Amino acid sequence: MDTAPRLDDNALLVLRKRYLVKDSEGKLLETPEGMFRRVAGFIAWAEERYRAGNRDRVAGEFYRMLSNLEFLPNSPTLMNAGREMDQLAACFVLPVEDSLDSIFDAVKMTAKIHQSGGGTGFSFSKLRPKNDVVASTMGVASGPVSFIKIFNTATEVIKQGGTRRGANMGILRIDHPDIEEFVTVKKDPKELRNFNLSVAVTDAFMEAYQGDTDFPLVNPRTQQTVKKVRARDLFGLIAEAAWTSGEPGVLFIDTVNRHNPTPRIGDIEATNPCAEQPLLPYESCCLGSINLSRMVNNSQIRWERLRDLTHLGVRFLDDVIEMNRYPAPEIEQITRRNRKIGLGVMGFAHMLIRLGMPYDSPEALKVGGEVMRFIQAESKEASKILAEERGVFPNFRGSMWDAQGLPQRNATTTTIAPTGTLGLIADTSSGIEPIYDVAYVRIILGDIEVKIVDPLYEEIKGTGKERELRARLFRRAHEVAPIDHLRIQGVFQENVDNAVSKTINLPEHATVETVLNVYLAAYRMGLKGTTVFRDKSRDHQVLSCGEHHVC
Repeated sequence: MDTAPRLDDNALLVLRKRYLVKDSEGKLLETPEGMFRRVAGFIAWAEERYRAGNRDRVAGEFYRMLSNLEFLPNSPTLMNAGREMDQLAACFVLPVEDSLDSIFDAVKMTAKIHQSGGGTGFSFSKLRPKNDVVASTMGVASGPVSFIKIFNTATEVIKQGGTRRGANMGILRIDHPDIEEFVTVKKDPKELRNFNLSVAVTDAFMEAYQGDTDFPLVNPRTQQTVKKVRARDLFGLIAEAAWTSGEPGVLFIDTVNRHNPTPRIGDIEATNPCAEQPLLPYESCCLGSINLSRMVNNSQIRWERLRDLTHLGVRFLDDVIEMNRYPAPEIEQITRRNRKIGLGVMGFAHMLIRLGMPYDSPEALKVGGEVMRFIQAESKEASKILAEERGVFPNFRGSMWDAQGLPQRNATTTTIAPTGTLGLIADTSSGIEPIYDVAYVRIILGDIEVKIVDPLYEEIKGTGKERELRARLFRRAHEVAPIDHLRIQGVFQENVDNAVSKTINLPEHATVETVLNVYLAAYRMGLKGTTVFRDKSRDHQVLSCGEHHVC
């Protein structure tokens, strides 16, 4: 028998504010149970296109995994499925070519995507550098950073889905002549508040760094070297900026393209706002996450249920591609031709606590690897079954799966998203992050401050084992050494098609050299990118310790 979802006060607050259907006066028309039924029923309509009479059965299975909080799709699917907008994807990458038409076409499309609840990523690397010639007007170019500011302002005035501001990722290649301006722009906390920034770091740059040689900065318009900089000085500047403000992140762009599943279709230049989803120009992607905390029973992993959820999750996300209403024809075309989906996980830290394993232990690495390897293998099997039912993705020919002789419905199946809000709804830890603290303050929905008390810590509070278990199992983000953060990211990345959202949390006293060493280790480990955040490096941060807790 179906049961209504059990949600705590913070989850209900978020759902009522952002997700549940309201009338024109803001009155709620929907319960959380109604939301899950709306989403499950609408997405399952896709089943009728391939097997008549399959919808009701599949809708029931979708509803059970949603209402049990075992799996949740990305926010736009929860918000928009079965409603007028029907825009269900979270991640988009839009091209920005070196012309005013291209730039402002991208601004317009960004506004439409943000209005529907999606986030956008861009590479600005093709834009000519500041002070370069503009032949048509005999003037001089203002450079990529000036245009990023235009996108930032547009985002400021378009509220996302009527409920939240849009998020953007701005990327610039490390060999662009304006790289130093890009790297340092967010040292001013008032700049580019609606953007995350990442530097696309190339293998050639890392070789120059290792050899301590000069590195050429190249005008993308002329392909001429404008100047040379010492690679170690430039990487030091990036590390210092990230130490100061948490930005930019680094994206190892050649590593990303070595894993590009459809190299014949084009190169990947950018990612979505949290960097876990590298995409081709105009591509979009739908994400969903399995709640690993619910996959433990009596200190044992529920492998059979994990298998079922992986197959159901892949089917659900492939159905989302069918049911999605896309913001532009170009987006619909390449999304349907590649059919990328991103099944991932949340609640990993809680899984470890339930298994009695510290986050920064060899056992945690082993379990993380086993779990994600299992999900990856089962997701490929699920995509193969869908390919037999529905056909391979149209760009299959010449893809990495074609080369391996493995029929697939989806060019990618796995991604690790941050799941900040989804984790709050499911009352579990975010993505593959450690817990932030056993009790902390979190800003939600832009400006609402809520107190979070870890639900698993509540279970041991006041018992004789509280102190011992807290020290051993409840490993807080700042207690975990940077290399242990990276190792966890590494074992997941080894078994993920796309990328992994992971923040390397650093204590306030960490040095610029620590940041630099994180970057070098991440590159050596074959990670696709990394982000650091030093505690209190911003006046305003989403997570902070409660009054009586010291991070």
